[in-house]
Amino acid sequence: MPFRIGWPELLIVLLIIMILFGGRLTKSAGELAKGIKIFQKTMKEDDDDDDDDDGNVVKEETKKKEE
Repeated sequence: MPFRIGWPELLIVLLIIMILFGGRLTKSAGELAKGIKIFQKTMKEDDDDDDDDDGNVVKEETKKKEE
């Protein structure tokens, strides 16, 4: 006889998991969201640094020559 899990059984298992690990999962999800926001902010700042005053992209080699 094959083992089949229906929706009621799946919901019960998920409920038990949420009860046992709910606090840790929400904390981990919050930390992950903060990390993603910091990463996106850093990437945007890097993109802004690569633009000159006219909005044109400046290559790293050109920046080094100007200094």
